[in-house]
Amino acid sequence: MTALAIDCDGLVRIFTAQGVEVQALQGLELRVQPGEMVALVGASGSGKSTLLGILGGLDQPTAGRAVVAGHDLVTMRGREKLEYRRRTVGFVWQQSAQNLLPYLDARENIAMAHTVAGVVARHRRAALAAELLDHLGVADVADRRPDQLSGGQRQRVAIAVALANEPAVLLADEPTGELDEATSAEVLAVMESVNKQRGVTTLIVTHDPAVSEHVDRTVRIRDGRTSAETLRTTRTDAEGRRVRTAEEYAVLDRAGRMQLPAEFVSALSLRERVRLSLEPDHIMVRPDKAAAKDEGPEG
Repeated sequence: MTALAIDCDGLVRIFTAQGVEVQALQGLELRVQPGEMVALVGASGSGKSTLLGILGGLDQPTAGRAVVAGHDLVTMRGREKLEYRRRTVGFVWQQSAQNLLPYLDARENIAMAHTVAGVVARHRRAALAAELLDHLGVADVADRRPDQLSGGQRQRVAIAVALANEPAVLLADEPTGELDEATSAEVLAVMESVNKQRGVTTLIVTHDPAVSEHVDRTVRIRDGRTSAETLRTTRTDAEGRRVRTAEEYAVLDRAGRMQLPAEFVSALSLRERVRLSLEPDHIMVRPDKAAAKDEGPEG
């Protein structure tokens, strides 16, 4: 069996400030296959950015297991962590100022990434930089500095820099957060193309609903745990049209726990406890008689 690109099991991250503990991640589980493109969504404070920081080697988990491309992030220290950030993961931030050096042009920003990390052989660097800029549609602005580029062009160059060292995993934190709708769609289409053509595993943290149209799986985080997944498939109908369908699933953890979608809970006024019954091929979830009128809805 092929090893997972990202494998998190029971991941916990606790922050302590002024004697108060806050659990940002509470036993989170996440598994991403090599080459998969996944969107990670959730409300502010749900743990998305905390998870991305851990996967990027920028933060340390408190407990649990997190393995990315064979690297154990829980036990990783010092030199191994530095090499991990240089060789295994690429990072794209929302703010372009965090992605690019303002005094270097696009080509020079990629060259700087090559020089600092020393991962790509010298004789390959110029050709790889040209290839990346061309693939991302910014070859014509290779000699321009960030302040001479549009927002969409800056993010495309940022993606090229993140890919400069040919990482196994590309992590993106709100990559379209500063872009308008049309430009966001263009950047997402480029990221989808990079994912498919280069096979780089891609995880995008986002609030942008348009991202879901470019990924095959959306993972929702709630209260520091993965709560639901939406799987998308594309088929061709009888008239030859491309049809995209989506199915939503609750995530069942190793302890058998799951979170019902908030809209389901609200629609049926579920609270405190629910009644369960095991049917031949499904489980029925109904409101508690003491809490709500029994109308027999299925869940």
